[in-house]
Amino acid sequence: VQPVESGGGLVQTGGSLRLSCIVSGSGFRINDMGWYRQAPGKTREFVAAIINSDGRTVYAGSVKGRFIISKDNAKNTMYLEMNNLKPADTAIYYCSSDITDPFDSMTWGQGTQVTVSS
Repeated sequence: VQPVESGGGLVQTGGSLRLSCIVSGSGFRINDMGWYRQAPGKTREFVAAIINSDGRTVYAGSVKGRFIISKDNAKNTMYLEMNNLKPADTAIYYCSSDITDPFDSMTWGQGTQVTVSS
């Protein structure tokens, strides 16, 4: 079952949003998971990941210090808290339930649109 993202929307520069990703199945507790984004006319890019083995988080340089990735095992939900948003953050945000297997379409959600107005 594909992950399901939610929480996108329109926000002004400097605002905040929290994205959620519900992941069904046992993979949630064993996989390394993450968030990616794709802006119009650009390729999909890495945003953040959370490593299952030790809970370590990894961020793209462009979002480090502004975004926080986390997960709630009891709810099978991964989050991306986005603060101090900029127009350059405008994109469709995708959840990956297994960042080690990017070619498996079932590990990707349908995406949620984030638009930051200037």
